[in-house]
Amino acid sequence: MPPASLLSIGDLSRRTGMSVSAIRFYEERGLVKAIRSSGNQRRFLRADIRRLSFAQIAQQLGLSLSEIGAELATLPKGRSPTRADWQAISRRIRGALQRRIATLERTRDLLDGCIGCGCLSLAKCRLYNPGDRASRAGAGPRFLLGDRAQDFEDDA
Repeated sequence: MPPASLLSIGDLSRRTGMSVSAIRFYEERGLVKAIRSSGNQRRFLRADIRRLSFAQIAQQLGLSLSEIGAELATLPKGRSPTRADWQAISRRIRGALQRRIATLERTRDLLDGCIGCGCLSLAKCRLYNPGDRASRAGAGPRFLLGDRAQDFEDDA
C-alpha cells in the first residue's frame, strides 16, 4: 500500500476531531488497527476515519464498546465501507436504538410526576407503589425500566 494513502495518527486526529489518546484507546480495544511504518510510527487507513466516526456516534447513542467492536468487525478490511455495509449495521442496531428511544420517552413522560423508583418519597408513590411492591421485581427505577404500577396491584 502506498504511503500516501495512509494517515498519521495526527492526521487521523485532525480528520476525526478525536484526540490522539482517544485514537490509541480505540486502537487498544481493536476498533482500528495501525500499520507500523519502517520507523515504527502508526499509520492508519483512510477508512479508519469512518470507523472512528461510527464509534463516536454509536457511543453517543448508548452502544457499548463491545457492541461497537462487534459491528465494526463486520466491515471489510482494507477498503472503505459501502452504503450497503452501513445499512447492514443500521438494520442490526435498530432494535437496540428503538429500546433506548422507548426508555427515553418513558422517562420523559414519567419524570415530572415520578422518577419511577419505588422510593416512596412522593405522596403519589403511595398510590402507584404502596408498600414498595415494585422492589420485588428488582432494584432500580422499575417503572422507567418498563414495569407498570398495575403489574403489582394484586401483589399485596
